[in-house]
Amino acid sequence: MATDWLGSIVSINCGESLGVYQGRVSAVDQVSQTISLTRPFHNGVKCLVPEVTFRAGDITELKILEIPGPGDSRQCGDSQQMDTAMPAVGCQVGPSQNGTGKVLKKPMSSSAPQNIPRRTEMKSQDIVISPQQQCSKSYMDRHMESLSQSKGFRRRHNSWSSSSRHPNQVTPKKSGLKNGQMKSKDDECFGDDIDEIPDTDFDFEGNLALFDKAAVFEEIETYERRSGTRSRGTPNEKPARYRHDENILESEPIVYRRIVVPHNPHKEFCTDSGLVVPSVSYELHKKLLAVAEKHGLTLERRLEMTGVCASQMALSLLGGPNRLNPKNVHQRPTVALLCGPHVKGAQGISCGRHLSNHDVHVILFLPNFVKMLESITNELNLFSKTQGQQVSSVKDLPDTPVDLVINCLDCHENAFLRDQPWYKAVVDWANQNRAPVLSIDPPISEMELGIDAKWSLALGLPLPLGERAGRVYLCDIGIPQKVFQEVGINYHSPFGCKFVIPLHST
Repeated sequence: MATDWLGSIVSINCGESLGVYQGRVSAVDQVSQTISLTRPFHNGVKCLVPEVTFRAGDITELKILEIPGPGDSRQCGDSQQMDTAMPAVGCQVGPSQNGTGKVLKKPMSSSAPQNIPRRTEMKSQDIVISPQQQCSKSYMDRHMESLSQSKGFRRRHNSWSSSSRHPNQVTPKKSGLKNGQMKSKDDECFGDDIDEIPDTDFDFEGNLALFDKAAVFEEIETYERRSGTRSRGTPNEKPARYRHDENILESEPIVYRRIVVPHNPHKEFCTDSGLVVPSVSYELHKKLLAVAEKHGLTLERRLEMTGVCASQMALSLLGGPNRLNPKNVHQRPTVALLCGPHVKGAQGISCGRHLSNHDVHVILFLPNFVKMLESITNELNLFSKTQGQQVSSVKDLPDTPVDLVINCLDCHENAFLRDQPWYKAVVDWANQNRAPVLSIDPPISEMELGIDAKWSLALGLPLPLGERAGRVYLCDIGIPQKVFQEVGINYHSPFGCKFVIPLHST
C-alpha cells in the first residue's frame, strides 16, 4: 500500500527546470496523485519551507534512497531523525542520457555518524522511475509490495497523471538550466562503478611506440605539397635568428677581411663581429705614425687621443657607473700609474690626468731625470693641476693593493732601461701588489717583460704581441683612411660605434 512508504527517504527529479528534491515522505494522496516531503533539500541545499508537495505531472524520476525497517518507528515530523537521514550538501542525483538516472553517492549524515553500506548494498536500494510507462494506483502499489519483499532491484515507473494541485502544495523553485547540465555531466563522469576500473597500469611506453612520427610528418608534407598550402620553406628549415644589433634586411655578403697589410702578418686577430684585424710590424707601425704626423696628426694630438681611450678603458675596468657613482664616495678607486722617461710614459701621464678628472685617486710614479722630453714636461704640467699624486721613489708607492696598475715603463727602442735599479724595484713592487695590470702600447721584445699584464691596449693596428700581454684591446687614435693607403695598407675601420674594441686571437 502507498501508506507503507511513509517515512521513506526519496529523491525526486523534476527535470532541468525545477531540479532535484530529497526528503522524507510525509504524505501520499492517491486521489489527487500528489506526494509530500518533509524537511526537503533542493539540489543539496536545505529548503526554507518545512514541507513541499509534488504532483505527478512535475515528477520525471523518483528514487527511493532508504526504506524504513519493520521495527523502525520514525515520525515524519521528527526533526532530529530528519537531519540525520538527509544527505549532505552536494549529494545530487541527476538523470542520465537514456533517462534511467544514476545515484552518485549514498546519502551521508551531516550531524551524526552512520554506518556506510557497501556499494552493492547501495545499489540494491536504488529505484528509478521514468516516464515511459503509464501506471495507475494499483500498478504503483504492486511495485511498492514487490520492493518490500526483495530489496535488490531496479524498476522503471511512470509519473502519475497530471491532476489538480493540492491545496497545501508548494511549488518548488526552479534551479536553472545550467545547474541541471552540470549535474548531468558529473553523473556521466563520476557515476561509473569503481569495480569496473582495471587494476593494470596503462602502458605509456608501449602506446608511444605505436606512433610513427616520421610517417605522420611525411604524410603532412606530402599533403601540403599537393595542396599548395606551403609556399616557403620546408619542415626542416629553421627561421633565421637576429641579434639586437643586426639588420634584418637583406644586403650584400659581409666581407670579414677588410684590412689588408702589404706583408703577411705574423699574427691575426678578430673582433666580436668576426672582422679580421691583422697585426703589423713595429717598422710599419712607426712609418704609419710618421706619415700621420706629416699630415697634421701631431704627437700632442696622439697623446690626447691615447689618454682619452686608455682612461675610458680603465674606467670600465674599475667598475664603470656602478663604482664611479656620486653616492659611492667611500669607494673611490685607486690607480697606480708607472711611467718611464719616454713617449710611452707621456701617454700614461695623459691617461692619469683624465682619470683624476673623473674622481679617481691616481698615484703617478716617474723617476727623476735631469732632462725630460718636451712631451713629458707638458703632460706633467697639466697633471700637476689635478688632484693626482706624483712620486719618484718606490718607497712612496702604497703598501696595500690598489685597484689597478697601469704599466707604461717599457719602450720600443730603449731596452737599456730594464737594467736600471729603479726599474727593477718598480717591477718587484708591481708583482707583489697583486693588482690587475693594464699595459698601454706594450713593445715587442725577445726578452720577457718584467710585469705580466692582464690587458693590453694597442694603438691603431696591433703588434704581434705574445701571451704575456694578456687580452688585447685596440683603440682608435684618429688616423685617416688615406694615411693607411699611403703606407700600403688597405684599411676599413673595424671600430663601428666604439673607440675601444676587444680583439680575439685566431
